[in-house]
Amino acid sequence: MHVQKNLLRGGYCVVLNSRSHEEEIRVISKELEEKYSIECLVCMGDIADEEDVKRMLDEVQNKFGRLDVLVNNAGIVYDMEIVERATSVFEETMHNNVTGTYLMCKYFGGFMNSQDFTTRIVNISSTNGIDCNFPTSIDYDASKAAINSLTRNFAIEYAPKILVNAVAPGWINTDMNKDLPSDLVEEETSKIYLKRFAESEEIASLVYYLGSDENTFINNEVIKIDGGY
Repeated sequence: MHVQKNLLRGGYCVVLNSRSHEEEIRVISKELEEKYSIECLVCMGDIADEEDVKRMLDEVQNKFGRLDVLVNNAGIVYDMEIVERATSVFEETMHNNVTGTYLMCKYFGGFMNSQDFTTRIVNISSTNGIDCNFPTSIDYDASKAAINSLTRNFAIEYAPKILVNAVAPGWINTDMNKDLPSDLVEEETSKIYLKRFAESEEIASLVYYLGSDENTFINNEVIKIDGGY
């Protein structure tokens, strides 16, 4: 949500996507429209469902007729020992995180590439997909490594019209991490040069820059933002 607020402050209209909690999303959309005097479009659907993605693209095209930036930030994670992880859980993580990013880049990116101006795609990866691995999140780690590969391949596919980059955060204070064991938080914090987890706003600022017109030459990069680790 912090990324959307940065875009709204920058004068962008915003599309909000969710596969659940429709009433909550529509309330947020109305609040953002009233606060920033900018249009918000709510597109309910599953980014890992090809037909949903096609329908949502039609909704965006019908509403705005153009698309300047795509941020792929939907992701799930299930932490558990490998011996306890069912294959179905592994497949669900890969389907949501990898297939979802692929479909959004394919269809939304294809439309963006047909426009006659420069646009930008920002994928949300993780340091878990680069050099910070945890066997208890083996499927999540694999999915983020795959997103890094997707980023580079789509940068080639859409050159020179679309700048395609990924942001790879380290530990962040998010709902996903709020229930981490205290000893793990203490141990991981001790490894970070800045001795704290990042705030969501700090990640959002980088995502906004990469997706905005301010970024004119950063392309095909996976940028770590982890406070030093």
